[in-house]
Amino acid sequence: MAIGIAILGAGIFAKTEHLPAVQACSDLELKAVYSRSEKSAQSVVSDSSVGVYFDNPPTSDRTLKTLLSRSDIQAVIVVLPINNQPAIVKQCIEAGKHVLSEKPIARDVKDALELTKWYEAYSSPQKPIWGVAENWRYYAPFLKAADLVKEMKQNGGKLVTFRLEVFGFMSESSEYYHTEWRKTPEFQGGFVLDGGVHYAAGIRMLLAAAGEELAELSAFTNLVDDNLPLVDTVNATMKTSSGTTGTFSATWASPVRFGAQMEIAMTNGAVAATPVDVIVKKKGAEDKIDFKKSSGVKEEVDAFAKSILSGEPDPLLSPREATLDVEVIEKILQSGEQKGAPQALTAKSQ
Repeated sequence: MAIGIAILGAGIFAKTEHLPAVQACSDLELKAVYSRSEKSAQSVVSDSSVGVYFDNPPTSDRTLKTLLSRSDIQAVIVVLPINNQPAIVKQCIEAGKHVLSEKPIARDVKDALELTKWYEAYSSPQKPIWGVAENWRYYAPFLKAADLVKEMKQNGGKLVTFRLEVFGFMSESSEYYHTEWRKTPEFQGGFVLDGGVHYAAGIRMLLAAAGEELAELSAFTNLVDDNLPLVDTVNATMKTSSGTTGTFSATWASPVRFGAQMEIAMTNGAVAATPVDVIVKKKGAEDKIDFKKSSGVKEEVDAFAKSILSGEPDPLLSPREATLDVEVIEKILQSGEQKGAPQALTAKSQ
């Protein structure tokens, strides 16, 4: 029997990514949707068999609490504004529902650690599974790149250096730009936090394959486009726990050049990955592997469903990993505010 699931949120990503991902997953059956207003909740699905829940106009039988009381709903996907998510995640877990919440896990490391520690200490006869959705960890090219880096390490390779470069443009014509909570952010970094955790997750995944983890960074930040508060461009030098250094550069203010690439250089080869291909370089040889473009959301939703069925959380959805992603961006922003002052990454030890 399929797992009954509800989508909490009626934003762009909920409609364009999570809804089709749920519909494509044979282990899940959409039972309900929830949003702040009845109109927005109704906009997610047209199927009359799917329950619609909302806060406005007020009702006694269409509230989130009512949705969470349904015994035929075992899991929820939370796709809400960053500042709202932690409280809703907690409410859902206390209602006994398995939870997949969108990244970032919280607006800052403090809130992320508080929620994660609360969950780890939470006790119930059948503790719900909680995962944090990070689709970059499910991009096929990045997973392939990680496997290749791991293979190089197993063959005696050592990390030489690494880099991440992202050139993007958040246009005023974008639907995401006009999302009010993004346009006027009440959380650190604005688009840099909202989008930057993807890049932190990606480079951390490749470094982990090389047996490394980030330990310290120094960054400079800037606001080039006044329409993209609070920061839109970051450049950081990073150091791993072994002392190896690399770079992390990203901008949301580049109207001409676009693209994202991560590269790991080992002593016995190098691997460069984008969302659609992987280039492998070894002495005297170079190979390119092409992939069909995918957001990775269907894969992460499928992994969430399988974790519920098996009772084993998927490590790629780990709240701890999501917290470390937020820490990378938070430390970049803090270093930028302090004119490049070095920042140690310590959330893992807390």
